[in-house]
Amino acid sequence: MGHNQKSITVGELQALPGERTEGKIPVGEMQDGTSIGLPAVLINGVADGKTIYLQAVSDGDELNGIAVIHEVLRRVSPDILRGKVIAIPIVNFHAFHAKQAYSPVDNLKMNRCFPGKANGTSSERIAHYLFNNAVKQADVCIDLHQSGVKPMIDEVRVRVSHDHPLHEACLKLARAFGIGYILDQKGPKGQLAQVAPDIGIPTIDPELGGCHGWNHLSISKGIRGILNILKTYDFIDGEPEIPSEQFVAHQFVPVVSNHGGFVRYQVTLTDYIETGQPIAEIHDVFGNLREVIHSPADGVFWSQPIYPMVASGGSIGKIGVEAVLDI
Repeated sequence: MGHNQKSITVGELQALPGERTEGKIPVGEMQDGTSIGLPAVLINGVADGKTIYLQAVSDGDELNGIAVIHEVLRRVSPDILRGKVIAIPIVNFHAFHAKQAYSPVDNLKMNRCFPGKANGTSSERIAHYLFNNAVKQADVCIDLHQSGVKPMIDEVRVRVSHDHPLHEACLKLARAFGIGYILDQKGPKGQLAQVAPDIGIPTIDPELGGCHGWNHLSISKGIRGILNILKTYDFIDGEPEIPSEQFVAHQFVPVVSNHGGFVRYQVTLTDYIETGQPIAEIHDVFGNLREVIHSPADGVFWSQPIYPMVASGGSIGKIGVEAVLDI
């Protein structure tokens, strides 16, 4: 790998070869005219190589990704880096400050706004700026997420269809993340992990559990995942820590209760369950057993609601299944 002679620039921030630069990039104004600035870190390696884009807090209550990016930036210096890192630890400025998923300014979910609009709403303008000034510089992208505050396993998502030209490249990137569980399913319109591959950039959407605040186990898996990718794609030296087998789901099957009541689970997240296996009991407000819920499919118990009560017809969780089922 040759000596790097190219600078990296996002907005007014610039990092020359061998430099680490941090600062705020202006993306709009508050109601009183105060400038809105997103934190950005640029690391430009001494040696030449690819460019990776990292972002977190596309939803304002998904905070695990901030801690992941902080630790990765602490460990990766220009001296050991081949190539460039562009990192935006907080994407959804307004939602972050409101401690909620959607922006309170336009009530939009940022990860449905890419590639954005230059003259659009607040979220669309931020998405447009990042996509055109940062994402387009990258060879690979990682958009860190989680299931908000709802309990979910730690996993990573490929959000393009199986016939997409970059599907295999995105799946390879997801496997390199090495978290053990992959959802390989086309996502909703406007997701970065769908839009960036459309212009030739392999992108994944790690979902680092779900919690209030920070979950340090999920954070540690996210750190390891990004370091795995940096090693696999020759940004840094070292052997990635990737499981020999990873479960790939292609669909979620909901688990539904026929009665209202309180849920007593008989399985935990990441358990592999079989069709007909008891998953939970539903008890009424007096403590009486109303129903035993059995699994509708073979697969991994993937997620569950925050609260242990359910109305009739409500979901008590989702199963990630390998085959696409007609349900």
